[in-house]
Amino acid sequence: MYLLKFDWNPLTGIDIIGNFKIHFYSVMWIAAFVIGHAIMKRIFKREKINIEFLDPLFIYTVLATMLGARLGHVIFYQPELIAQDPLSVILPFRFSGGFEFTGFQGLASHGAAIGIIIGMILYRKKYNYKSLMWILDRIVIPVASGAVFIRIGNFINSEIIGKITDSDLGVRFVQEYYNKYEIVQKTGIKDVKKAYASITDNPNMAPLLEAIPYRHAAQLYESFCYIFVFLILWFVYTKTTKKDQTGFLFGLFLILLWSVRFFVEFVKEPQGEEFINWFGLNTGQWLSIPFILIGLYFMFLFKPKTTIK
Repeated sequence: MYLLKFDWNPLTGIDIIGNFKIHFYSVMWIAAFVIGHAIMKRIFKREKINIEFLDPLFIYTVLATMLGARLGHVIFYQPELIAQDPLSVILPFRFSGGFEFTGFQGLASHGAAIGIIIGMILYRKKYNYKSLMWILDRIVIPVASGAVFIRIGNFINSEIIGKITDSDLGVRFVQEYYNKYEIVQKTGIKDVKKAYASITDNPNMAPLLEAIPYRHAAQLYESFCYIFVFLILWFVYTKTTKKDQTGFLFGLFLILLWSVRFFVEFVKEPQGEEFINWFGLNTGQWLSIPFILIGLYFMFLFKPKTTIK
């Protein structure tokens, strides 16, 4: 029985002009933020919070997420980029070896989490209408929903791929296996899009397709699990009194999301050339453990000094 076994060779974006391209990965980020804004707006209305505080919160969240995710990727997985192409660290362009619009690529969820926490601290200093923990307890709900879309974007881009598998849960990532230079060379077709299309459409290219190993669709596993993380958080927030326990939702989010990340890492390929591999655990897993421990603290041990109504 083939549950999830297919060839993945998608159109990843729409060409606009020159090297400028609208990447579907970027569209997924936009969808994450738009839906997150709608969820947070509903929370504000539910708790009768002045809606004028929402847009600044949205701006802080977007900037903190993008900066944190990008810097996190560079620091944890690609530190050599600082010396090789420093402007590309914070801009969606590649400057080394020719100018190219790349979109938002190379983003780390651990960095995004740290960035959001710092962003909320800065936001709370300027907008003092609720406690920092009240904000963190609520902001994690739309963040969890956004994670679903980000991993779908990773799947579209054929990035953060899974390990090779001979199980019925396997996907052949054509564009990950053959880069655009290799595909032109091997097919003899100069147009990159047509060259990629020929791999799955032309029977004569079957040997090139057969050379590609099947891999776990780790991005989809993670995205699917994040749906449940969001639903659990929303249920606890709307149907239980735990939303009134300061730090509980924030802690629950940390435990659920980073536990998912920890276990999915077992079927992921390591990211970056340099990665931690201590006791059989990789960089992503070691970075997830502190978040889980912090989550346990906020769920079961944290006691606020004061209660803000």
